[in-house]
Amino acid sequence: MQPPCLKKVTPEYYHLSLSNHICLDYIGIGLFSHTQFQNQHSSILPIASSSSPPPECSDFPYFGISHKSANLKSQLLHGGQGSELEFTIKKKIMNFLNISENDYCMVFTANRSSAFKLLAESYPFQASRKLLTVYDYESEAVEAMINASEKRGAQVMSAEFKWPRLRVHSGKLKKMIVRTGKNKKTTGLFMFPLQSRVTGASYSYQWMSMAQENGWHILLDACALGPKDMDSFGLSLIHPDFLVCSFYKVFGENPTGFGCLFVKKSTVPVLEASTSTGIVSLVPANKLFCLPEDSSGTDTELEQASRLGNPICELPITRSFLDPISVQSIRNGRSEHVDASQMHESEATTEQQGPENSSQLVQQGKGKHSTNCSSEIECRGLDHVDLLGLILTSSRSRFLINWLINALMKLQHPNADERIRLVRIYGPRIKFDRGPALAFNVYDWKGERVEPALVQKLADRSNISLSYGSLHHIWFPDKYHEERERVIDKKKNGEKERDGNRRTEANHVTVVTVALGFLANFEDIYKLWAFVAQFLDADFVEKERWRYTALNQKIVEV
Repeated sequence: MQPPCLKKVTPEYYHLSLSNHICLDYIGIGLFSHTQFQNQHSSILPIASSSSPPPECSDFPYFGISHKSANLKSQLLHGGQGSELEFTIKKKIMNFLNISENDYCMVFTANRSSAFKLLAESYPFQASRKLLTVYDYESEAVEAMINASEKRGAQVMSAEFKWPRLRVHSGKLKKMIVRTGKNKKTTGLFMFPLQSRVTGASYSYQWMSMAQENGWHILLDACALGPKDMDSFGLSLIHPDFLVCSFYKVFGENPTGFGCLFVKKSTVPVLEASTSTGIVSLVPANKLFCLPEDSSGTDTELEQASRLGNPICELPITRSFLDPISVQSIRNGRSEHVDASQMHESEATTEQQGPENSSQLVQQGKGKHSTNCSSEIECRGLDHVDLLGLILTSSRSRFLINWLINALMKLQHPNADERIRLVRIYGPRIKFDRGPALAFNVYDWKGERVEPALVQKLADRSNISLSYGSLHHIWFPDKYHEERERVIDKKKNGEKERDGNRRTEANHVTVVTVALGFLANFEDIYKLWAFVAQFLDADFVEKERWRYTALNQKIVEV
């Protein structure tokens, strides 16, 4: 039976039930609910065909993002509060994360990748030359951080993880953290997630305490934390210098949103001025440029509108107008395109930009429609998580992920000479403190791995969204030498990865990944288990491969 308070939340996301679609392919927290979007979307349609403008402020839960050219340090020191929309959402996020405005300042970034890269291009690697990361999986966001740091002279090191439970190799990590000699200068930047977004492995807070004692600046990656985990983090005990998180708009929709970079106020003077991009402003959707009624909304017409000095229109726009192909800003009578490649892979959002100074938008039109915008902006996604609380959200995710692990481990191929398990799980199994993510692979009755990409495609056809990724920085003990040869990705064999100060042969393992959000229920994970159980049929994979060959005119290799 579902808890009573959860029944109040579920109707806000009825689109997940109507579409019979199960979203298990990304971790994140949504700002708004689907009902909130639908109500506002339907209410603005009559206005769109009306000549009278809507009220000055609206709780319409969508907005565009406008890229700023300011560098990070100056923005933190002199950026101000921003527009009314930015101030309100920033305040809601900081309250949600239990972060004090007296200790930290914050900027919006285009996404998680932008936040990491922005910090890498502002951190003083000339004086504090080291970057130490603790990630058991490949990530474009982390690679962006590493590449930007190396270009600025950083010495990059990475922790290793023991096969097959992928625990941190404590001995090696301790040697990289502990400072030797009498040098009292800052060692560098310690980039640390509290848990893995792919395997669900949780890491001890003691690593951050040890790093702080040895002169490291701490970058806490909070993107994989549960909805209310920051309530139990204890920022007063471990004060990270930097913190990165990200938020989506509506769970189950196109996962667009933005990233957040928090910087401890006492650490801001340490940063260096840079010309990097990534900081954005939030622009209300009803504050974008207005086109004539017969306009088709092309880039050329937008540019002409700016040259003719057309005023800003208060006409709300639909999601289709926020096209994820390019971002167009109209500044000082000229158009400017921002390539969509600047956005993160699953968090990518490219929306029409508004004026450079979005705070001016709030001041315009004050008169008969003037109201207090901040009081009307409602983030039901955050409110629902607050309603459920830490104990309920964490308990539900723990029970669900542990049931799924237990159920998958019981699946075995029939009529085999040896007892061959259908599923092999990498990372922690049933544990109290594991995260709501899971990495696994499916094996056929001969003991050969089914390609994760094929598993993902077949799941998608069953209305189950999974993902696949690559584990790396894996340390294989001698007793797993034979297994290493079977599981490592042959396509990446020969690549090099960081092992402390050296580069050694890379060990990559491609895996299927599952991520449970706070809206996941037992029906979702049972359907996933039933889907995986189909691979017990010896003919299932072969039949589906030929099915895809017929439908897609291409062969999906097994």
